[in-house]
Amino acid sequence: MPPIALQLYSVRREFAADMPGTLAAVARMGYTGVEFAGPPQHSAAALKAELDELGLACAGWHIPFDLVQDDPLPKTIAFHHALGNDKLIIPGIPEELRQSRDDWLKLAEFTNRLAERLASEGMRTGYHNHFHEFLPLDGETPWDTFFGNTDRSVIMQFDSGNAAFGGADPVSVIRSYPGRAVTVHLKPFTRSLHDGPGHDYPHPAFDPVIGEDDTDWAGFFDACESVGGTEWYIVEYESEAYPPLEAVERCLKALRGMGK
Repeated sequence: MPPIALQLYSVRREFAADMPGTLAAVARMGYTGVEFAGPPQHSAAALKAELDELGLACAGWHIPFDLVQDDPLPKTIAFHHALGNDKLIIPGIPEELRQSRDDWLKLAEFTNRLAERLASEGMRTGYHNHFHEFLPLDGETPWDTFFGNTDRSVIMQFDSGNAAFGGADPVSVIRSYPGRAVTVHLKPFTRSLHDGPGHDYPHPAFDPVIGEDDTDWAGFFDACESVGGTEWYIVEYESEAYPPLEAVERCLKALRGMGK
């Protein structure tokens, strides 16, 4: 069964104000690991020391797109070697670079080259979805354009709530790409609160925590564990319905109640 990590973007304000205290709180809740996001605000050595002391694993990092371009890439690789992170996930790309199917094919080519470069360093890359990857574009969804044209080593970091917000069926997506959902984001979503395409946070559809939403978690977990190749479940809660640390603890308790 995949262990459970927390995407620290969920508690970004707390983390920015008190990195050691926030990591300690996450560890006390019972999370096994954490996934970082954004440009580094601390040295790799400082972060690794905290993780080691707390017994937390690094489940990955959401790397800004500009930090995996050719010029900054050696520095990025050195940082993540020092941290001990082997999963460099692209959390999205600028809107002007994703206007057509051809744009997504170019992104697939770029990501394949990046994956080959990182493989020589013992690292992997991947892509994390929002909602727009599941809206048809030039006869195909960008999700299918991208993952239909990337190497199998490229991680499909599937965000359940974001995908549902775009109209996708999370279980079907996982089953359509066997072995590629190496890390997945568990994001609560309630379809009855969904009022159409768009992604403005906070949005009522994301207010309920895991276990209080209407996601088919049993079906989703079965897909991840039977065909998805999932190594990490990563909780991400982005609404303002609860204080962030309370929300992510509620999510973890619910997952434990589901046997995870």
